[in-house]
Amino acid sequence: MSSVENMEAVDTARDYYNSDDADTFYSSVWGGEDIHIGLYQSEGDSVFEASRKTVQRMASKLSSLNKNTRVLDLGAGYCGAGRYLAGTYGARIVALNLSEVENERARKLNTEQNLDELIDVADGNYEEIPYEDNSFDVVWSQDAFLHSSNRSEVIKEAARVLKPDGEFVFTDPMKSDDCDDEVLQPILDRIHLESMASPEYYKKLAKENGFKDIEYEELTEHLIRHYAHILKETEANEEQLLNDVSQEYLDNMKKGLNHWVNGGQKGYLSWGIFHFRQA
Repeated sequence: MSSVENMEAVDTARDYYNSDDADTFYSSVWGGEDIHIGLYQSEGDSVFEASRKTVQRMASKLSSLNKNTRVLDLGAGYCGAGRYLAGTYGARIVALNLSEVENERARKLNTEQNLDELIDVADGNYEEIPYEDNSFDVVWSQDAFLHSSNRSEVIKEAARVLKPDGEFVFTDPMKSDDCDDEVLQPILDRIHLESMASPEYYKKLAKENGFKDIEYEELTEHLIRHYAHILKETEANEEQLLNDVSQEYLDNMKKGLNHWVNGGQKGYLSWGIFHFRQA
């Protein structure tokens, strides 16, 4: 992948998440704190509750979180995970995110929850992390790496900024290890990319970049539940959403959500929590 193609992918993701339609949709339908996949313990779980359970599950895998822990969240969205980690453990957070619109909303929420002194929201690209080597105790990410056309560089950068023995925990919507790329075309068209990673691909990249203690908790059923839940919420609230979101955007969103649900049900997709430790 050329540097020009890499920048095109970065610009596409930034433009999408900076759009008024996307910001309104994610901030209203996705629970207001996160724009990530949730863990559903019951049919009655709200998007907010399920999303928060993902954050809690990821945090529980880390060896220690306290006021001395410095966390870098890559593709932080509205910084819901950062607020949870800062508010619960007193951890210091750097939330790196492409979308300036999302970042402004994140800063506002941080201030409203009196957590702005613990969280630094930074405009930036996780393929070129603007921090020095060995700067962080934890690198964290949720459902962001799929937007990169150079995922190997993302993992390389995560390894670079982690301290020795630092921990890397992340989720990402992926193709299953035995999936044929051509069946993913409807999903790839939706996210404007040519490929998706797989669990084995990320494990390989982690090993190549010196990570150890590899764990992957397979949770694909929650990807299916989450996108089905978001689709149901979108359809139920469509009339109200149309006051602020275009019909074209909602039609494309519903079409895309159906592709995710169908792809998951057919076994084409994978999702779960990776946990690595830096050597």
